[in-house]
Amino acid sequence: MRVIRVGTRKSQLARIQTDSVVAMLKTLNPGLQFEIIAMSTTGDKILDTALSKIGEKSLFTKELEHALERNEVDLVVHSLKDLPTVLPPGFTIGAVCKRENPYDAVVFHPKFVGKTLETLPEKSVVGTSSLRRAAQLQRKFPHLQFKSIRGNLNTRLQKLDELQEFSAIILAAAGLQRMGWQNRVGQILHPEDCMYAVGQGALGVEVRAKDQDMLDLVGMLHDPETLLCCIAERAFLRHLEGGCSVPVAVHTAIKDGQLYLTGGVWSLDGSESMQETMQATIAVPAQHEDGPEDDPQLVGITAQNIPRVAQLAAENLGTSLANLLLNKGAKSILDVARQLNDAH
Repeated sequence: MRVIRVGTRKSQLARIQTDSVVAMLKTLNPGLQFEIIAMSTTGDKILDTALSKIGEKSLFTKELEHALERNEVDLVVHSLKDLPTVLPPGFTIGAVCKRENPYDAVVFHPKFVGKTLETLPEKSVVGTSSLRRAAQLQRKFPHLQFKSIRGNLNTRLQKLDELQEFSAIILAAAGLQRMGWQNRVGQILHPEDCMYAVGQGALGVEVRAKDQDMLDLVGMLHDPETLLCCIAERAFLRHLEGGCSVPVAVHTAIKDGQLYLTGGVWSLDGSESMQETMQATIAVPAQHEDGPEDDPQLVGITAQNIPRVAQLAAENLGTSLANLLLNKGAKSILDVARQLNDAH
């Protein structure tokens, strides 16, 4: 029986996410066996530095990609938001799985259960490892202080509960959901309070770009709506040249054949911000005849079973929205944010 080797990070959440992808693949391919190979990444090892300061684009992916390159694994499961918008040569995202709740969630210290960010006492300290969250929430809730908190979900919850330092922490709702910790969610942050990270809530499966076998195997997992939303989001981020070191956020929705993308940029303290919404038609006939592509990848994603014209419309939407913001002066906000972040 053929064995497919699946690479993943070692954290409990990464293992749960990988198990869910393997379960879907097993259902579609009962004749295959899967072996899970877990490893630590740079981002897992450096826990005393804010992510935005490490200055490494592939913090949670590099070691896994090395294993893929050396044929030690056949595919790797990632949180899509950890994957840079430009992948190293030779790799591609062969599947974008159906997105869970993409919003951010607030988990409160036991003594503040029942509160919201708005009703927390003046100068309460809120933990987050994300510049994107801190910039938006600082602007919305000026009475709060935001401080970096690192570690996997278990570690961060432990720090919240056991140290008296944080009144609340902000985490991705999807991660809490996958861990079965919905009961800890004290508040869900909707886009008017805090837009989410590019790709947040979706899982990406990375494979070797020339490995047609694996592309066929994992390509069945593409969720068309999630895929198109994430292509638009990744194109937006790539064109802005945003990464971990600048506050960029998005919100996407598909309704009646239209893809709506809202994107924003913020200064580090949230005092300056700029956001816009654009839409594109992505409704395409189910039957499509596409010619062979020289380079099938768009923003690092290969989806051979989804109409190409819809994918291109999503990519163009992301790029157009980025251009609109850049033309309105977003570049200076991002440049200052990047310089300030590098200086601290």
